Order: sequence, then structure tokens, then C-alpha cells
Amino acid sequence: MSSVVSLGPKSTCRPIAERHARAVAALPRLALAVVLLGFVACGKRETAAEAGIKTGTLLVGNSSEPKDLDPQTIVAYTDARLLFALFEGLTALDEATGQAVPAGAKTWETSPDGLTWTFHLDPAGKWSNGEPVTAADYVFAYRRILNPAFAAEYASMVYPLKNAQAYNSGKLKDATQIGAVAVDNLTLRLTLEEPCPWLISLLAHQSWLPIPRAVVEKFGGGDKQGTAWTRPGNLVSNGPFFLKEWQPNARVVLEKFPGYRAASLVKLNQVIFFPIENPTTEEAAFRAGQLHVTYTLPPDKIAGYRTEPSSRLRSNPTLSTYYINFNVKKAPLDNTKVRRALTLAIDRTGIAEKLLQGSRSPARSLVPDNTGGYTSHVQIPDDFAGAKALLAEAGYPEGRGFPPLELQTGSGSTNKLINEAIQETWRRELGITVTIAELEQKTLFANAKAGAYQASSAGWVGDYVDPDTFLGVFLSDNGNNWSGWNNAEYDRLVHEAGRTLDTKSRQELQQRAEAILLAELPLAPTLHTQGNYLIDPAVRGWKPSILGLNRYINIELRK
Repeated sequence: MSSVVSLGPKSTCRPIAERHARAVAALPRLALAVVLLGFVACGKRETAAEAGIKTGTLLVGNSSEPKDLDPQTIVAYTDARLLFALFEGLTALDEATGQAVPAGAKTWETSPDGLTWTFHLDPAGKWSNGEPVTAADYVFAYRRILNPAFAAEYASMVYPLKNAQAYNSGKLKDATQIGAVAVDNLTLRLTLEEPCPWLISLLAHQSWLPIPRAVVEKFGGGDKQGTAWTRPGNLVSNGPFFLKEWQPNARVVLEKFPGYRAASLVKLNQVIFFPIENPTTEEAAFRAGQLHVTYTLPPDKIAGYRTEPSSRLRSNPTLSTYYINFNVKKAPLDNTKVRRALTLAIDRTGIAEKLLQGSRSPARSLVPDNTGGYTSHVQIPDDFAGAKALLAEAGYPEGRGFPPLELQTGSGSTNKLINEAIQETWRRELGITVTIAELEQKTLFANAKAGAYQASSAGWVGDYVDPDTFLGVFLSDNGNNWSGWNNAEYDRLVHEAGRTLDTKSRQELQQRAEAILLAELPLAPTLHTQGNYLIDPAVRGWKPSILGLNRYINIELRK
């Protein structure tokens, strides 16, 4: 996840959540974390992973330091991995299918027109301070994220609710007019602006999670971001774990919440997340017995692990795309021919199959193939000759006169490999000079959001299994659209698709919209990614996740 979301008029079912994945922690941080764990047996030294199996403590590499643990402010996919161990929404997403299953709500029903939904909460739902989770907690959360003063980057995720966009934009001043009502403590009624095909899946997203009003307001977080309510000792959550410890740049410790509504299903006693920036460092920590699960794996290590009989390597398909954003408001990237030349001059096949050891696949469209049965009719080729011709037509034959170009990217060895390969291809095939700026995640996102870049690497993991989760990123008024590109017909088609319940008709509209996007190319699709990571055989119940997020209620450690 990464960034901001904003929907235009008539776009009440246009939720998007950004999930940029990056690594953010260095070896000294890991060393500190390992020392702090202190898993040493009497006599014979045992590894942290071995000790964790005995104590039910799962050790997870998570690549980056959390920005926050507030469900309504986080924008990073890596933060969400922690969040869903702490909080629970009305629904949750099944890892294998990406489809919604009951969670905080036991049952629900809808009106024949699809506009009114009634949810019946699990009466066993409790906050970690022992208070019951009520329908009013959900209503407060929705009003908070939509409050214009709160300035939530993901406010538009809640736009399917009636009057949500009007309130968030300031046109409507009365929050009680938002389509969310607590009928009683255990009954929540949602009224929509228009039918939303993916509402039940959407309710699992962090923007729809309940939050404890009294705690949030105690620390001044009712209409402010970044307050102390999410710190250890203050944070109150309703998921299977609660926040016990957060040592910045070292580790985040979550402990089993015995009052969780389904506590009998939770086999783990603790989950500890480590922010390890460098995949090589993380892999070494795994080999040394300091982790049970890594976040990723250096491409040059994949082949070796594939030959192991113990099957510690996992390579799981995920609904995700790595691409390059072009800032279309800055010359020469304001020229469609230049953007197309750069897009054609990427050796996707070579990067995916050779450089990354087959751990990725070439991306020739924004939407990954077979997303809910959808595969784009338009496919971007690797076409160096065509790229040269286009660059010449744009006034830069053989790259002559082309100004220096900066490509901003996150750190990490895999990012480095990918972007250096693109840099070299653009130099060799187009004759242009490209510099690479490696930035911390927060700086990369801030620059992209502010338009302070020329080209910037980006990644998107789907929030639900429909092309909309990708196409909505490039709506004119969507906060995740950092390219500055806009097209009225594209907006119209994506909005109309979002109101269309029939899958075939919806996908026809989406095909037309993606064709416009891939003709004007405010982005260069590069790779469809997958989860490549290491996992200790003692970790049971860790399911491959098409959307990249795991629930922790069914995971256990057992030899």
C-alpha cells in the first residue's frame, strides 16, 4: 500500500489502497533485535527460531519500520502486515482466494437493490482493554476517516457510503448524514450511494476497521494524525494480538490477546516483526536461525534454495505490479512519444527470467493477467527499434539533446538490480543519461505525492480481486495518481465500470479504460511480482496469499 486516494463525483465505489513494498532496516538494527530477544538455553546455545518454536513466538522479517499503527493513516503495505494482527474488521480476506469471510460480523444481509446492508456483530468481540466492540465503534471510525480536518489519505476507500464523499469534500457538514448507523450495539446498517460489486471484500481493508473512540480522543487523535494513541501502553485493538513493545528500527512485539473473540483458534503467543532493509542481511539472519519467515529473498539466492529438499523457499503468485511512474507535468515526459519510447525500451523478459531468476514475470499491462478472469487486450511489447523511432520523432534522435533523467526508487538490492538494468538499457538503446536516486520509503512517497520527481518506481498490490483496484489508481482525482495524468474518458469508463454489477459488462468497460491508459502511458508497466520468501518448516498454517497479507489466527509453530 502507499499513498493517497481521492474519488471524483459519481465515483462512490472507487476504493484504492496503495501497497508499495520496500525494505527499511540495516544490519545494526537486526543485531540489536537479536540481542534483545535473548533466546539462549542453558549449556547448549539455541537459536532464536528454535527457542521461538518452544515458546510460540513467531519471528517475521518485515522490511521497513512502521510509519504508524493507526488503521486510518497507514499507507504502506508493510505496515498493513502488522495491522491485521492487531485489528479486525467486519470481514477478513481468505488468503488463497482473496474472497471475504466473516470476521467481526457473524452474518449480514442486503436489500434487493444492493444499497442497504445490515451487519450483525459477533457478541464476543472485545477491545484489548476488555470493553465490547460495538456498532458505534465502526460508525465513529467512518466519520473520523471522512472528516476533512483529519485529512486521511484513504478517505475515498469509504466513499461507497451514502454522503461520504460529500462530507469528505466539505460540501456536507453533518457527519450524521453519512450512510452508517448503529441500530443497536451489535447491529450496523450501511447505506450506499450506489451498488458496489466488491463491498464485502472492501470491508476487510484497514480504512474500514473499527477504532476505540474513548482511547483515540483521550490522546487527541479524533481529528489529528500521528498522536500517541498508537504507542505501546496506549494502543487498544480488537484483533488476535495486542501491541506489547515497539522499539523503533529494531522490532515490534505483538502478544496474544486472551479476550479475542476467537482466542481458542490462536496458537501463537507472540509475533515479533523486524524491519530489515537489506534482503541479503535478512537471508543471512534466516540461515542463522534468527527468523522463521523472511519478507523477501535476494534473486541470486533463489536457485540455490530451489534445489533444497526441505522446501524452505516459497514462491507465491500475488496480485501485484511493479511499474515506473512518469511525471507528465515535467518536460520531456509531458510528451507521449517520449513516455512510450521509454516504456518500449525495457527488457522485461531479461529482467524477469535472467536477472531475477524467474522470480517475477514481465508486466505488459497494469492489471495482472487473470485478475478475476480479466486479462488486458492491450499488451506492451519490448520493442527497442520502435522506441528509437519514437524518440527521434519526439526530437531526440539517438538521444541527442535529451536532458538528464533522474529515476527515484526505494532502496534494497532487488530494486537496485531492476533499475540499474533499466538505466543501462535506456543508455544503450536510446542514448540517454539516467541517474538513480535511492531514497527511504517515506521520502520516495513524499516526493511522488508532491510531484517532486521525473520518474519514480512504484508498486501496487491489489486490495480485492477485480481490475478496479489497479485502474482506479490513475483516475484524475485519485490521490494515488502521482503522475499528474488525467483523461476524462478514462475517468468516465472506470466510474461506469464501478457501478456495473454484471461482470462481463464491467470488464468490457475496464478493457476500454486500460486501452486508453496504455496508449498514453503515464506509467511503464515493468514486472508482475510474486512473493519469494523463506519459511521455517516449523511454521504451520502460513497460507499463500494472493493479496500478500496473512491472517495469524491459524498459524502455529510445531516441529
